[in-house]
Amino acid sequence: MNIIVMILVFYPFLGGLLSYAAGRYREEYRNYLAESVVISEFLLAVMLAVMSLGGAAGVSGASALSGTVESGVYDRIYAQVHIPEICGFGLSFTLDGFRVVYSVIAALMWMMTTLLSGEYFLHHENRNRFYLFLLLTLGATMGVFLSADLYTTFIFFEIMSFTSYVWVAQEENPESLRAAATYLAVAVIGGLVMLMGLFLLYRELGTLVISELLPAARVYENKDALYAAGACMLVGFGAKAGAFPLHIWLPKAHPVAPAPASALLSGILTKTGVFGILIISSNLFLHDTAWGNLILGIGVLTMFGGALLAVFSIDLKRTLACSSMSQIGFILVGVGMQGLLGEENAMAVHGTLLHMVNHSMIKLVLFMAAGVIFMNTHALKLNEIRGFGRKKPLLKAIFLTGALAIGGIPFFGGYISKTLIHESIVEYGGDWVMHAVEYIFLFSGGLTVAYMTKLYAAIFVEKNSSAEVQRKFDQMKKYMNLKSSLALGISAAVLLIWGLFPHTIMDRIAELGQGLMNLEETGHAVVYFSLKNLSGALISIGIGAVVYLFVIRRYLMRKTSEKKGSARCYIDAWPKWLDLENLIYRPVLLQFLPFVCGVFCRIADSILELLIVVLRKTIYSDSPLPHERPEGNAVTEFVGKFLNGFQNLGNRFWNRKHPGEKDYVHLLAVRNEEFKETNMIIQRSLSFGLMLVGIGLCLTLIYIIWW
Repeated sequence: MNIIVMILVFYPFLGGLLSYAAGRYREEYRNYLAESVVISEFLLAVMLAVMSLGGAAGVSGASALSGTVESGVYDRIYAQVHIPEICGFGLSFTLDGFRVVYSVIAALMWMMTTLLSGEYFLHHENRNRFYLFLLLTLGATMGVFLSADLYTTFIFFEIMSFTSYVWVAQEENPESLRAAATYLAVAVIGGLVMLMGLFLLYRELGTLVISELLPAARVYENKDALYAAGACMLVGFGAKAGAFPLHIWLPKAHPVAPAPASALLSGILTKTGVFGILIISSNLFLHDTAWGNLILGIGVLTMFGGALLAVFSIDLKRTLACSSMSQIGFILVGVGMQGLLGEENAMAVHGTLLHMVNHSMIKLVLFMAAGVIFMNTHALKLNEIRGFGRKKPLLKAIFLTGALAIGGIPFFGGYISKTLIHESIVEYGGDWVMHAVEYIFLFSGGLTVAYMTKLYAAIFVEKNSSAEVQRKFDQMKKYMNLKSSLALGISAAVLLIWGLFPHTIMDRIAELGQGLMNLEETGHAVVYFSLKNLSGALISIGIGAVVYLFVIRRYLMRKTSEKKGSARCYIDAWPKWLDLENLIYRPVLLQFLPFVCGVFCRIADSILELLIVVLRKTIYSDSPLPHERPEGNAVTEFVGKFLNGFQNLGNRFWNRKHPGEKDYVHLLAVRNEEFKETNMIIQRSLSFGLMLVGIGLCLTLIYIIWW
């Protein structure tokens, strides 16, 4: 079993390199090899899950690459692997119930998106590069989910950020390159802040092993230091999750990235960030009210903000991207409620994991459907793709499955997970603040119903404003090949079956995540379809209907002309200036902070120069020379006098008509001063740079030592 865990992490790296080499020879070989890698990866993940959950695992043992298997804070550890002498601390991996679930989910999503990629990239450039980084990111993602310590998590987290950057920049047009720069900037800055948090955490607790964090944190008295470390790590993980206010990359990256990459960015890479937040919340701050309130506040802002952006969006993939931001908010609300409810947080724990899985599968279905639409229309704006799916029953059924699931409609998976999170809010009760959280939760669910209704109606119900374009859409019979049909159809079927059996399937999956989130008791059984639990979903559906009919149809659509009976089109009513990246982040990071730092550095430089001048005038002042030269030095004076004498000789004999009048002593002295000044500028620039580096290192060391 330990070997299988290793294969899950490192096999995709090898497969990516081999597929790239095969693609340089023949593209068909590359496609077959890449598909074989992801299919075998999925089969290995399923086999590992069957072995683990079937009781074949959990036996103590050791191998050349592993340590002994032990249970600790987890309900059950199925495997542990440690590879020493890599990056100092070595790499450590483990397998528990949560990791079993997400290794299977990740492998399934990569398999389906890779099957779709063959047709999607049929007429694209740089396909070899995409497949390489597709498989490299799979290995890095597996490394994050299977990591046993935060050091290993960080290493694979950063690898994943850099390899997935290529997805966003794949098309290499100005929009994709700008979005990729934003994505990379958020990932790198978040990673650096996270690294600072790991430094602080290791200094305070002396360990980064996840299973050792909870007992160490319970006996540690300096909570302020743990809060500082946790806040730094929250920045890094929250940036990848797409949590407010670090969500700015989500609405920019998804519309420009290829659809298979968007499905993975939204469905699985954001969950690596949530995974990190769960580790912090369930190990460092288990049942911590202050931390729970912080995560809950971030979750509420993310949940409502993403839903609001999605309602206003008129781009298919941007709407789905904003929807991802909103659903991450729902998940973070569940994480926050875990901290507030204390030991009675079973519904919050189960709802959090189930909504993570729901969102992963839903966005797999919806983004792949968006990919099919794009590769046939080469457009994503709702007004341009309007009416595409009117006579495409298979695509209509697939998209409807995802739309109903994410909308929280009863008998679909999203209803179950949202009901659990909603009931955890109701169970906590509390003052008007918690009532406001509940209302925002239900209202955000209503906005989800509204924007998904908008997408479904635009693509599959309404007609295109151009009769010729609509006729072209209706005549498209073979709009996706067999592989793509299987990828979408199987994914939608899994999503549908998953939601139809909440107690048989979903509750059992939810219990697997208890170990990671340190839940000891499963809590009472929930009657999902009681009138009390249905009322929350019905309220959200009612709100969604009102928003769609009276906001979207009335205020976010307008007639294309003044003629009676003319078609209506969707309008982009979101204020252009209300963009956090352009309004705050870019001006602050690229203009304000450089200006402030420049002023500070100039002041520091001036103080240093003033100190040098004072020292030169006082302690280190020059003593008078007995024969001080007015300018230049001995060499310039000697050479200058020689040239002056040669010039005078020429003026007497061969240059009498045009005598020279240059003072070579002065000229050489001036050249010497210019040379010395240039040399001094170079030295001062180097010294200035070294001084700033030294100041930065000193401040960092002082911060680490004295915090």
